[in-house]
Amino acid sequence: MRIDLVENGPPIERQMPPETGAALASSGLVSAVPSAVSGWWVIGPDGRVGVARVAGIELWVKPKLDIQRLFFLLGYALDGKGWRDEDLALAEAPDLFTALAEAFARQADRALQQGLIQGYRVVEEALPVLRGRLREGEQMRRRFGLAVPIEVRYDDYSVDIAENQLLRSAAERLLRMPGLPKRTRQGLLRIVQRMADVSVLVRGQQLPTWQPSRLNVRYHVALRLAELVLRGGSVEQDSGIVHVNGFMLNMAKVFEDFLGVTLGAALTAYGGVCRPQDSWHLDEADQIRMKPDLVWYAESGAVAAVVDAKYKAEKPAGFPDADLYQMLAYCTALGLRRGHLVYAKGNEPTAMHVVRNVGVEIVQHALDLDQSPSNVLEQVAQLAGQIVGQSTDGPEFVLEVPRMRATR
Repeated sequence: MRIDLVENGPPIERQMPPETGAALASSGLVSAVPSAVSGWWVIGPDGRVGVARVAGIELWVKPKLDIQRLFFLLGYALDGKGWRDEDLALAEAPDLFTALAEAFARQADRALQQGLIQGYRVVEEALPVLRGRLREGEQMRRRFGLAVPIEVRYDDYSVDIAENQLLRSAAERLLRMPGLPKRTRQGLLRIVQRMADVSVLVRGQQLPTWQPSRLNVRYHVALRLAELVLRGGSVEQDSGIVHVNGFMLNMAKVFEDFLGVTLGAALTAYGGVCRPQDSWHLDEADQIRMKPDLVWYAESGAVAAVVDAKYKAEKPAGFPDADLYQMLAYCTALGLRRGHLVYAKGNEPTAMHVVRNVGVEIVQHALDLDQSPSNVLEQVAQLAGQIVGQSTDGPEFVLEVPRMRATR
């Protein structure tokens, strides 16, 4: 069965066994509650977009934003620079998952055209002869009294390094997903074939790290997309007895990361420093921890502003204004008279609230993400000017706009 939803759209009802509905509910990807009619379930979007397979059900959640706009946000969210000088050719893709798979296949193919890069990796194994350094502790623990095999550690120069492992593992992850066009699937298969001597990463283990350098520069974009598949937006886990496999993006996290990078750069253009996810405590005993999305410190070191990104207003039952309460707590702990909530336009109106008796001002801002990249960045620059209480005619602030040309 396939279920198609739209981000922030209405829920739909589907007939399914109780165990299937319960699996959807526990996956955390969509909302799922039993309907008033026996055997039917009400399934709705829950902040994530993409595709996943849960208990035999294919979930397809279409993003509200245009795919190119979404990838623009992702570019900054991944590495703070956007997809500069790269043609992702997204216009042909009918959905987010296909767009990602096609972009990855294209970039990985481009990265591998000159062959696989090689590098050194540390290998620990048992050999019949000494190579590299003897692992004395392991030899005593595992092979006490034996001459061979010998526990050794050595540096091996090969293609089986972190960069290639990420590319191969991402290709194989995408190949396990439904709905890929034949051309894209063939491209991913070619990538896997070229990397026959590269290890596949074990599911559930921490992804290997890599450092950008002149040696792997042709891999950079493909690696960012691979990490998005494997970690940033991938869902492949066991939730109880429910197996979930797919690619889902948490839109709130994407918006939070994008705003942290772009607004942080805009504010520091006025001086000082910005710290994302800065850790504070509400109480004197340091037991109630708080982590505002962005705290701006003036050059003197004093806290100058606090900002929280809210892609969609949080309105849990019984607390319809939870965002305001949270910001009030931030302002109280940081000793500020004003706090800033930034929403994606359409989810909450622009407004200012003055808290009774204490005089703290909570300002709600709205960014219109359904604009060109240059217009979105200009909105961020204007927002920074408002936050520092100055006009945008102050220090020059320029964010590079990635060139995203659509091939037809």
